[in-house]
Amino acid sequence: MNWDDVRIFLAVYRAGTLRGAADLLGIDQTTVGRRLTALEQQLGSKLFLRTIGGWVLTSGGREILSTAEEIEQLAVSFERRSEGSDERMEGEVHVTTTDAMAVDFVIPAIERIQAKYPAIRVTLTTTTRLLNLGRREADIAVRTQRPEQPELIVRKLGTWDVGLFATQKYLDGFGEPESNTGFAGHRIALYRAGVTQHQDERLAGERRDRGRIVAELDSSLMLTTFIRAGLALGELPAYLPQKYPELIRLWPDRSRNKPYEVWLVMHQDLAHTARVKAVMNTIADEFRLQQQTR
Repeated sequence: MNWDDVRIFLAVYRAGTLRGAADLLGIDQTTVGRRLTALEQQLGSKLFLRTIGGWVLTSGGREILSTAEEIEQLAVSFERRSEGSDERMEGEVHVTTTDAMAVDFVIPAIERIQAKYPAIRVTLTTTTRLLNLGRREADIAVRTQRPEQPELIVRKLGTWDVGLFATQKYLDGFGEPESNTGFAGHRIALYRAGVTQHQDERLAGERRDRGRIVAELDSSLMLTTFIRAGLALGELPAYLPQKYPELIRLWPDRSRNKPYEVWLVMHQDLAHTARVKAVMNTIADEFRLQQQTR
C-alpha cells in the first residue's frame, strides 16, 4: 500500500461514501472509486460493502485499518517534521475554529496577517467538530474545549463568565424573569444537543423547566444572533455586550458554573515553522488586544 492508496481507503472509511471521501480529499468521486477498486484488486480482497447507511468495512478492510492508520501517522509526522525548520514567511496555514470565534477574533487577526505577511495564505474552517491536528486536518485550532493529547501545544487565550442575556425588545414583550419561577412565561434559546458539554438544565444557575424553548441552535454565532433579534433570552459569554450593545445582561451577579474558555492549539512538530508560528502569535495578540479594550 502506498500513501495515496492509504488516503483513499481512510477517507472512504471516515466519510462513509465516495462523494464524502472525494470532498475530504479535494478530488473527484470517479477518481476515488477507481483508486479504491485498484487497491482492492491489488490486495485481492474486498475492503468495503455498500449499504443503505453508507460504505462499511468488510473483515478484510478491518484487518488493514490499523496498518493504514499507522502509515498515515508516519506520513503526516514526516510532513510536519520536514516543515519544522521552515523559516519562510510564505505558504498555507490551515486554521479551524467556531463561527463565533472566527467573526469576533480570528478574522480580524487574518486581516493583520495579510497586511504584515502577504505571502502567507490562511485557510479558515469554521465548525463545531474538533478537527484532528494529529492527522493534519488543520495546523492551528482555536477551541472552547481544552484538548488532552500530549503531543499538542496548548495556550489559553481567554476566560469569560457566561451570563443571562436578552434585549430591550424582548424585555418590552416579556419582562425580566424572576428568580425561583423556572422562567415561567419566558422564551428560551439554547444550543442543540451535542453542540456543547457545558449546557445543562439551568440558565445562570436558575432552573428553566417552566420556560418555553423556542429555538435550538447549532453554533454560538446563531445563538447570539437569535438572542440579539429579541426572540428569546439565553446564556452568552460576558464579552459580547461590548461588541453588540443591544445585549442586556440580566442578573449580572449570577453566572453559569462553567466559564467560557478559549484555547489555541497546535501540534508540537509545527512549533518552529515560521509561518505557523506567525499566525499563532497574531491570533493570540488579537485576543489579548480585544480583552484590553473591553
